[in-house]
Amino acid sequence: MGFVYDEVKLINAEDYAMVRRCVLDQDEIRSINIRVLVDSGAWMLTINENIQDFLQLPFERKEEAFTADGRKIECDVVGPVRVEWQNRACTTSAMVLPGDSEPLLGAIPMEDMDLAILPKMQKLVGKHHPDYPVHRI
Repeated sequence: MGFVYDEVKLINAEDYAMVRRCVLDQDEIRSINIRVLVDSGAWMLTINENIQDFLQLPFERKEEAFTADGRKIECDVVGPVRVEWQNRACTTSAMVLPGDSEPLLGAIPMEDMDLAILPKMQKLVGKHHPDYPVHRI
């Protein structure tokens, strides 16, 4: 099995909310299209400092995390950030990794958007329905 990458759009969710309240113009929303490593072994969305500098997501807290190589690091948690993948979206927090570290789409936003990894095809897909998320409530 190889790595699975895909494109997502990250949006400053506070900007997005201000547009909905007619406080900000649509073209003032801070957003960025990025390529992420889809990683079901990671829990959260992770972004790097460069992405955070662009989106200017509000600081929420500091948390400790373990990297894939077993190192324990302390990261800023920022948000809210709106994540869009094809016809799906969710709002979540993101951990900020140092420098230009590779961004990860973790299990929590994947579950929220009802996404799954097809390892043999190295592809991200809708889990229960191709056109929209389906959730158990």
